[in-house]
Amino acid sequence: MSYQGGDSDADPMARAFGEARAAAARGETPVGAVVARDGVVIAAAGNQVVGDHDPTAHAEVLAIRAAARALGNERLNGCDLYVTLEPCAMCAGAISFARLRRVYFAAGDPKGGAVEHGPRFFAQATCHHAPEVYGGIRESEAAEMLRDFFAARRG
Repeated sequence: MSYQGGDSDADPMARAFGEARAAAARGETPVGAVVARDGVVIAAAGNQVVGDHDPTAHAEVLAIRAAARALGNERLNGCDLYVTLEPCAMCAGAISFARLRRVYFAAGDPKGGAVEHGPRFFAQATCHHAPEVYGGIRESEAAEMLRDFFAARRG
């Protein structure tokens, strides 16, 4: 679910975790993302892949789309992305094209991640724009949320 406003959140990552919990409650993989500029949340979303029947409806892509609409610009210069899981290659591409300044993520994703794992998208010579990346923020909390979600689905 997208959030557009101008409310200042002291901790955008906490908001991303809230979006991840809401996604899990909808039966979606618990990933949440927030786009913020100067401490002000511009957009937030959780995964909507199942609900939207859309394989591109990852939290990062939805938050980027909502932020671009809110700002009236496809370039999100000066904006930062906070996400609970390391972005995949598709999301890394969207991050690059949106020209996000920084990416903060919680849990690394050795299987599907594309920032610190796999193709290391931002390190490629063909990458148009590479943001600053900070991983491992509240990593154990995010990893536990994901483990619990998938254990319940298998259980």
